[in-house]
Amino acid sequence: MHGLEVDYYDRINFVYLDIDDPANETFKEELDFRYQPQLILLDGNGQILTQWIGPKPREEFVAVFEDVLAK
Repeated sequence: MHGLEVDYYDRINFVYLDIDDPANETFKEELDFRYQPQLILLDGNGQILTQWIGPKPREEFVAVFEDVLAK
């Protein structure tokens, strides 16, 4: 993910939550956290566009990022 963050730093804001931090319980509930890693792509209004659960290949993220950014 950090490599993708370098590539998209000027177009996508990457935020990382520590799932073990009790301060993030509300976020975990709101985002329906189920498994680590769980990656969630939100729009500018905080709506979930898509999410990935478990390891995924880089190309899968790139395809979705490019599609969302093209709109």
